[in-house]
Amino acid sequence: IPQELYPFLPSGPDGRHLEIPPSLVDKRGMVQIGGGSGFIVEPEGIILTNKHVISDPKAEYTVVLSNGVKYPATVLSRDPVNDVAIIRITPPTPFLPIIKLGDATNTELGESVLAIGNALGLFKNTVSLGIVSGLSRSIAAQEEPNAPPQELRGLIQTDAAINPGNSGGPLVTLDCKAIGINTAIVFGAQNI
Repeated sequence: IPQELYPFLPSGPDGRHLEIPPSLVDKRGMVQIGGGSGFIVEPEGIILTNKHVISDPKAEYTVVLSNGVKYPATVLSRDPVNDVAIIRITPPTPFLPIIKLGDATNTELGESVLAIGNALGLFKNTVSLGIVSGLSRSIAAQEEPNAPPQELRGLIQTDAAINPGNSGGPLVTLDCKAIGINTAIVFGAQNI
């Protein structure tokens, strides 16, 4: 689960510094300000996530495995067109559990899928069940309210619950193969 760390204190709308809970400050005084999801695809520590999860080139990223072990992450590649990123961690032994990649071209409408992620940045290892509701969808998505919209194409639409923080997590078939990466939700809709 990539997490961004920044060496500053955020301000409130009135300009005063906000109090930061001590649990979010590390021993260097760095503050955790974000969280997302990702999944290991190679046992040597190769992880897929969304580009928007690790978009800040100045940030330091840390991967926290489901067992709580933390590793510094190195960004290998960012693809803004497809909102995909590849990061690497270096575990002491290259035997991490992986999620196998499936073939999204064989995905069918009505197929059951699971969305896995770090819902709201608080609820680790959240799993939601849904179906494939649409294929080859296209939407305009914004990373932040003031950011320009970005066209995303070829998306799998699912009604599995996706929440902020699920970005970067896998969308898997019932035979546990990743066919997509959780990317965007439509606000004002019911689980799209």
